[in-house]
Amino acid sequence: MMNRRSFCKKTLLVAGGLALPLSALELFDPKRLLAEKDEKGARWVFLVDTRKCVGCGFCVKGCKVENEIPYDANVTRTWVERYLVTSDGKTHIDSPKGARDGFPEKGIEIGHGKLEEVRDEDIEKAFFVPKLCNQCDNPPCVQVCPVGATYQTEDGVVLVDRKWCIGCGYCIMGCPYGVRFFHPVHHVADKCNFCYHRISKGMQTACVDSCAFGARRIGNLRDPEDPVTKVIMTERVNVLKEEYGTKPQVFYLGLSKEVK
Repeated sequence: MMNRRSFCKKTLLVAGGLALPLSALELFDPKRLLAEKDEKGARWVFLVDTRKCVGCGFCVKGCKVENEIPYDANVTRTWVERYLVTSDGKTHIDSPKGARDGFPEKGIEIGHGKLEEVRDEDIEKAFFVPKLCNQCDNPPCVQVCPVGATYQTEDGVVLVDRKWCIGCGYCIMGCPYGVRFFHPVHHVADKCNFCYHRISKGMQTACVDSCAFGARRIGNLRDPEDPVTKVIMTERVNVLKEEYGTKPQVFYLGLSKEVK
């Protein structure tokens, strides 16, 4: 006989077009993973400090070169968004070419290279927010892939097997963070993979190496002595779209309420 607890665990909730178990909406507890450090290996997590990001775009350049994403293609594995909050209460957001070349000094890009002027005296707040794959602990992209091309490694990184991907696009539609895209050369799904080929060899990700301001850091959440783990456990951090129950593993310092 199924008791009430078991029933609730199996009950599905439609969220953002995806059928998710109610248990997926439980808040992610990083301390649980830390407690499992003796049972399992690494659990890779990312830390972004929005207070340090200057929107230079070096991270986007480094990522494109390292991961063979065509430099001039309008797709990228990581990008930076600029937020301008004006005195009329509006929030303006742009990310021209993913911020590969930084941002225009005058105005906000509104598409196709066109700028909308924003006077300096009207700006009440301005900041930059780097974004990348959140390597969710409960990844919807893995759930919706019909052929198993998208899968999760034991250390928590979600990868795409290009040999298996059929280009159906379900994972692209299923990601609530908009981090997936069709690779313009290989014609399969692509996204940030935390530079898995680098971190598995003890190296930093390309974007971390490219950031001159220390806004990006990667660490092992199951290592209590890891500097990134210490920040996540002791400081106020946020994640994006926590309400979707995906349990994202990209943590933000200084995240403003205007960020979507």
